Amino acid sequence: MRPNTVKQRLQKGESIINGWLVIPSPLSAEVVGLSGCDSVVVDLQHGMIGFDAALPMLQALSATPAIPLVRAPANDGPTIMRLLDAGAYGVICPMISTPEQAQAFVSACRYPPKGDRSFGPSRALLFGGDDYYGHADESILTLAMIETQQGLDNVDDILSVDGLDGVFIGPNDLSLALGQAPSSEPDAEVVVQAISHILARAQVHGKIPGIFCSSGQAAAKRLAQGFKFVVPGNEFTHLKQAAAAAVNQAQGSQRSTGHGAGGY
Repeated sequence: MRPNTVKQRLQKGESIINGWLVIPSPLSAEVVGLSGCDSVVVDLQHGMIGFDAALPMLQALSATPAIPLVRAPANDGPTIMRLLDAGAYGVICPMISTPEQAQAFVSACRYPPKGDRSFGPSRALLFGGDDYYGHADESILTLAMIETQQGLDNVDDILSVDGLDGVFIGPNDLSLALGQAPSSEPDAEVVVQAISHILARAQVHGKIPGIFCSSGQAAAKRLAQGFKFVVPGNEFTHLKQAAAAAVNQAQGSQRSTGHGAGGY
């Protein structure tokens, strides 16, 4: 089976930079996959992406060095299994608040007897190889999102679930759950403490701590804090910021030369 180099590196304690896709475009997927990031998530929860759009995006990522991951739209076994069958090498599952929910998530990613994943890998065989079945359980990355008060309260029990590789913090929803305005870089003390607590507990359990960030600079700070799987924003935000910056530059240049005064 084609190795999941991201999971292998995370298991060695190395850090991963992960790209994030919310625009339903194989071309965008290819661009981000060639940007130098280690893995790329196709976001089916908050991205404008359904399964029919996700499939060609996963195919586009296959032409890049990045490991293809997905964020499932929900903790729904059949949907998770279908995304794995399409070639995703890992799943981030939103709104995991109890160990039972974490167990259901992991079970959807593991074949019997470790789980209840149904067999029919289709495209996963093309991407992973003919020996996919024999290695999929150990190769698929599973990250549970901690973004509710209940999830925060149960974080130790969630991290104790066998087969769960780690947790991924959604700062916006975690902020909301703790009575604060949504923020990718929260500064409210209650949220700051919650994030530090989740990180510390993941480290104690020997599990992967991950977090979504608003920028590369913010992601660098999270890596320094101890997170091992960081997302420096999504391609929608990067496109928006780059486009605005280019327009601002052009307008600034135009203003400095007097709006075309003096002709050509």
